[in-house]
This record gives sequence, structure tokens and C-alpha cells, in this order.
Amino acid sequence: MDIHHFLINSIIYLTAAVIGVSIFKRLGLGAVLGYLVGGIIIGPNGLGLIEDVESILHFSEFGVVLLLFVIGLELQPARLKVFRTQILRSGTLQMTLSSVLIFLVLKIGFSLSSVTASVIAFSLALSSTAFALQTLAEKKQLTTSYGRQSFAILLFQDLAVIPALAILPILSGGGETSFSGAALKIIITFAILIGIVFIGKLVLNPILRLIARTNLRDTFTAATLLLVFGSAALLEKFGLSMALGAFMAGVLLADSEYRHALEADIEPFKGLLLGLFFIAVGMSVNIQLIIERPLLFIGMAVALIALKFTVLQLVAWQAKLNSDSSKRLGLIIPQGGEFAFVLLGVALSAKVITPEISESVIAVVTISMIISPLIYTAYEKFSRQDLDEREADEIESESNHVIIAGFGRFGQIVARILAVEQIPFTALEKDSTQVDFVRKFGSKIFYGDASRTDLLHAAKAHEARALVLAIDDPEESVHAAEIIRSNFPDLTILARARNRQHAFRLMDLNIKVVIRETLDSSLRMSEELLETLNYEETDAIRAVKRFKEHDEELLCKQHSIHNDEQALIQSTHDAREELRRLFNADEQK
Repeated sequence: MDIHHFLINSIIYLTAAVIGVSIFKRLGLGAVLGYLVGGIIIGPNGLGLIEDVESILHFSEFGVVLLLFVIGLELQPARLKVFRTQILRSGTLQMTLSSVLIFLVLKIGFSLSSVTASVIAFSLALSSTAFALQTLAEKKQLTTSYGRQSFAILLFQDLAVIPALAILPILSGGGETSFSGAALKIIITFAILIGIVFIGKLVLNPILRLIARTNLRDTFTAATLLLVFGSAALLEKFGLSMALGAFMAGVLLADSEYRHALEADIEPFKGLLLGLFFIAVGMSVNIQLIIERPLLFIGMAVALIALKFTVLQLVAWQAKLNSDSSKRLGLIIPQGGEFAFVLLGVALSAKVITPEISESVIAVVTISMIISPLIYTAYEKFSRQDLDEREADEIESESNHVIIAGFGRFGQIVARILAVEQIPFTALEKDSTQVDFVRKFGSKIFYGDASRTDLLHAAKAHEARALVLAIDDPEESVHAAEIIRSNFPDLTILARARNRQHAFRLMDLNIKVVIRETLDSSLRMSEELLETLNYEETDAIRAVKRFKEHDEELLCKQHSIHNDEQALIQSTHDAREELRRLFNADEQK
């Protein structure tokens, strides 16, 4: 390929990525879908802008290689220990049931051989790690009950891919290998892996330590890529998968002091190459095949989603998730995944499946990845409307002294202290999932929006001595503060602020007590840091106290000018100089 041709192709890939991802992210459907559709459009079955799909697909598999390296880095023993029950129980149940049910459908309904049906069933049981985790992160749902279950299942699936990648080449020849020959190959495979682990433990960290001493970021990045691609090439030399080699390298460095640096260096390359991988997958989809029998392929994709959704409902039931979380778990990971493309590629090379079957399965997986986010987005809108229509709880208030508006991590700590001191309170929270979750632990909490005056009257806000405004979202917090202040002008409000601008807006409403949520913890850490740097305890306390007093004075001064950006910037510069003079004066005493 000449340089001109390479540049033209690069421009086409980047244009497809930028436009596709921008549109689909705007629609709330995720970047992965943007890459896939972009690839379909520019590929030989679309506009025909790119013809050499095979070589691009092989090159872009390095994105999957890097993804598996990062997954390996995440497998710290401590992290696995926290998730071990969810990983083993939920992951095993999902993969086993999904694989068995899909196998039965393929065996009975399509009369495929046992080996072919097993490979396809295992591939289709996998979900898209890239799509699901990205969606959960964008929607800030990774820490929810269904987010944690999704992560555990996906991690198990990623781990399950590793032995599959090792076994598939052994099945070369369509399963005609003798039992003794297969057993010997498996023994050799595991011997190679054990040897890599043993040697890697001895040499990897010392080599990275030596490179890190150069203090050259570019050299360390180059060493990281050399490590990943070198381990991938080594295992490919032994007839195993490149992805397996990268995964092993990641696992070996999971407890390394350079883990975070390695992950940071890999991230940009992983993102770009994974995007290219999904574009290449989109280009390789046989659109003509789908056009000829659209109902069949769309029906199979919907059937796959429905089957995996049903299995995930059983997983959610054993994990004791509530109804909404169960549905969300079933809708976030029912699609086929990127590792299906990798496994199908390896299976095709090993002649375990035919090109025709591979094309058909790729089409089903791709369609499922397109349909799945649409269904999840629709459910998000439906459930949000359902939440809006849910009636607020009937509040049984006994003229409590305190009302807590917002029962997240901040409000719960306040509530626990009040409970210990036997001070009665009424807690309001508008997130029904949070209400249901907190009630499991015995907390008395009412579902309702603290900005609704009827609920505030029901909570007897007119008789309360104080209201703690602990709502997390700044916009909702300010809105509630406006309603409360206008309807209950004599009620004392103590408000939580996420940042300085949030604090200014609350102060605009004449709220006297505004607590910035990270200020005290930051000051406490600064105090500990100064003592670590050999300050006397009294000097560290005095320095932090001086800063806190100055910062609170500055907050009050800047409140009157916070809408004037230039004045605010000048005030900050002046305050910094004043603080420096104060500290210099302290040192001279």
C-alpha cells in the first residue's frame, strides 16, 4: 500500500469514527455502535470506500489484544477477592445456562455438529465488555447493584475467553484430532503458560524498574507496547492466541507498582485500535446476506437477546436484585460481544466452522449490538416516566426536629449521628432505587421530592428546627433550596455544596450554613501530609487552621462578585498573595 493510499484510508476511518461516534453518543447509544455503523457504511457492502477489509481486521485485532492486557492488569488478588462470590456465582450461572440453551437451539434447530454448535454457543453467550462498561460509566451506574453484577459477569466472561482461545487451535481440522493428541496439546499449552508466568515473575518488574529510572515517558510507553506485543507474538509463535499472550502479561503485572502507569500508557492506543476493530467488524458484515433474509437475521438477534435476558433474570433473582435492577441487568448485557468476533476468527482459522456460518453469526452478533442499546435507551425513558408517575409515600411525621432532604452518602452520615443521639428526623429521597436499597438496612426513609411543598408540609417543615439539604445534584439542590426558602422563610437550612460555585448559589438564597463536602477531608489530609513532612503537630494544625479561616473569609468576600469572572480571578490572585504574607508573618514570630 503506497503512502497516498494509506493516508486516504486513514482519513476515511477517522471521518467515519468522528461522525459515527458523535451522532450515536448524542443519541445516548454509545461509541461502540457509532464505530460499527460507521464501518458498515464505509465498507465494501456499504459505500465501498474501503475494500481491503481482511488486512484492516487483522491489524485492528491489536485493539482486542490491548483490551485483554488491561483486563489482565485489573485482576489484582484484592479486587478478585471482593468480587469473587459475584464473579463465580453470577458469571458461572450466566455462561453455563446461556451456552447450554444456545447449544440446544443450534443442535436441534439447525442440525449443526456438536463441535461447531459448542463454539458458536460459547461465542454467543459472551456479551460486549466495551459497550456495557462504557454505557454504565457514561450513565454513572457502575456502582449500582446491577452495575456491579454486570461487571462481575463480564469479568467472568473475559476470563472464560482465555481457555477458549487456548483450546480452539487444538480443535484444528474440525474436531478430528485424536483424544490423546488433544490431551498432549493441552498439556503443552499449560506448560507454556506456566513457563511464561515463572519467567515473567522473575524478569518483568526488574526490567520495568530499570526503564523507569530513565525518567523518559516515551521510553516507558515504548517498553509497555513492546511488552504487550512481544508477549502476544511469543504465544502466537507457539500456536496460541495473541490475545492470550497479552492477557498473561497483564496478569503478571496486576500487582506491580507500575500497573497504573502501564494502564495510562496503553489507554490511548487501546481506545483507537478498539475503535478501528469495531469499524473493521462493521465493514466485514455481509449486508447482502442480511438484505436477502432480513426477518431471519433480525429474528435470530432478537431471539438471542430474549434468551440471554431470561437467563439474566434468573441471575438477578439469585443475586436478590429488585425488579428495576433485574430488568436493567437483563437489558445492559444481552447482546453479543466483541470477543465473539475474535473467537469466530480463531475458529475459522482452525477450520472448526465454515466461512458461511461465520458470516451468519457475525451478522447476528452485530444486529444484536445495534438493537440492544436501543432497547436499553427506551427502557431508561420508560422507567424514568414510571418513576415520575410513582406516587410519593404518605409521610407519617411526628413533628420531628430535623428534615433531611437527600439520603445519599452525605445525608446517611448525618442521619446515623442523629439516630445515635436519639434525635428524630424525617428523611426524603426522590430516587426510588435508593429508597428501596436503604430500606433493606432498616432505615426509615420516605420516597418523595423535597422541592414539593405538599410533601414538605406533610413532613411538618413549618414546625421543624432545621432542614439538612443533602441533595447530590447542584441544580436539583438549588431548585429545592429556592422552594424551601420561599415557602418556609423561618426554617433554618444547612446545605451541602459540591463545589465553590454551588456554594455561591446557595449563599445567594441567604443560606447561612453551607458545607463544602470535600473541604474538611482535604484539610485533614493536608494536616496529615504536613506531619509526614516532619512538621510539628501543633505547627501543622496551626497552618491548616489558618488556611481554613482565610478560605472561609475569601468565600464570603467572593460571594458578592462571583458573577464577575475578571473580578473573581483578580480576587483569587490577591487572596493568594495575602495568604502567603500571613504564613510568612507566622514564620517570623
